[in-house]
Amino acid sequence: MFFASDNASGAPPEIMAALLKANAGYDRSYGGDRIMAEVTARIRQVFEAPEAAVYLVATGTVANALAIATLTPPWGAVFCHRHAHIEMDECGAPEFYTAGAKLVLVDGVHGRMTPETLSAALETTGASGVHGVQRGMLSITNVTEAGTVYTPAEIAALTAQARARGLPCHLDGARFANALVALGCTPAEMTWKAGIDAVSFGGTKNGLLGVEAVIFFDPAHAWEFELRRKRAGHLFSKHRYLSAQMLAYLTDDLWLTLAARANAMGARLGEGIAALNSAALTHPTQANMVFANWQQGGHARLQDAGAVYYDQRPLPDGRETARMVASWSTTEADVDDFITALRG
Repeated sequence: MFFASDNASGAPPEIMAALLKANAGYDRSYGGDRIMAEVTARIRQVFEAPEAAVYLVATGTVANALAIATLTPPWGAVFCHRHAHIEMDECGAPEFYTAGAKLVLVDGVHGRMTPETLSAALETTGASGVHGVQRGMLSITNVTEAGTVYTPAEIAALTAQARARGLPCHLDGARFANALVALGCTPAEMTWKAGIDAVSFGGTKNGLLGVEAVIFFDPAHAWEFELRRKRAGHLFSKHRYLSAQMLAYLTDDLWLTLAARANAMGARLGEGIAALNSAALTHPTQANMVFANWQQGGHARLQDAGAVYYDQRPLPDGRETARMVASWSTTEADVDDFITALRG
C-alpha cells in the first residue's frame, strides 16, 4: 500500500529491456546518439509539431527551471498558481536558473488559476516601471498540485491573457500523460494549439528511471537551451540511456497505457474514500492523485496496516488530511486494502 508518490514506483519491463539493448556496443555521446534522433522524430509526430526542438534531461526540476530560464529574463515575473510545483517543490530552482526572476503567485481553487485571477496579477505587475519586476511569462501545471486538470479550453483562456501582453507560456507536464488520459485530448490540443510555447514532458513519475523531455515549439529557442543545459551541468555524456528510456516510453503508446493504469487506480481510491461516511475528498480526483480528509484515528489505522502516504496538516476541526498518489504499478488489492484499513 505505497501511495506516497508515483516517483517511488519501479520501471516497467519494457524500459529495462530498452536499457539493456542500448547498452550493447558504442554510440555517440551528448545527445548525438542514433536513438535520440528517433526520439525527436517520435515526439514531433506525437505533438504534431514537425519543427519542434526536443531535449532530454534527467529531472523534472531542471526541465522546468531551464525551460523557464530560456523564456524569461532575470527581471521577469513568472506567473503561476500559488501552489504550483515550481513554487512549492523546486527549492528555488526557477529563480536560481533564471538568475533572479520572481515567481508571482496567482490564486484559484483546487490548484487552478482562472482568467480573472491571472488578469488581476498581470495588471498589478510591472506598474512601477523600472523600479519593479516586469511581466515575464506564464507557467501552468497540468496535472495540478491538487490533482485536478486544466482542459485545453481552460489552458487557452489563460494563455490568451498572457499572449495579449506578449508573454510566452510554459506547461509543467510532470504528469502530462495522466492529464492527457484524463482529458481524452491530443498532446497538440493540450499544448501549442492552446497557446503553449514550451512543455516539460514528464516521464519519471510515469515509470521511467529518470527522464524528462523539454519541447520548444519554436526552434528559435533551441540553441539558448542547449547552452543553458550544458552550462548547468545537465547534458549527459552517455545520453543514449536517456534516449532509450524515452523511445521505449513512446513505443506502442506505453506512456498512455501506464498513465491509464495509474489514473484508474486513483479513481478507484477516490471513489472508495468518498463512499465512507467518515471521510471526504478535499479536491476532485481527476487523475492519479487523491486528496482526502477523515475523522481522527484514520492515520493510526492506516499506518498500523502498513500504508505509506503523505499525512498533511489537520483541518481546523481536527479532521486528518492526506495526499495519496497511485502509480502505474498500483494494484486493485493495494487500493482495496487501503480502504479496508481506513474503514477500520
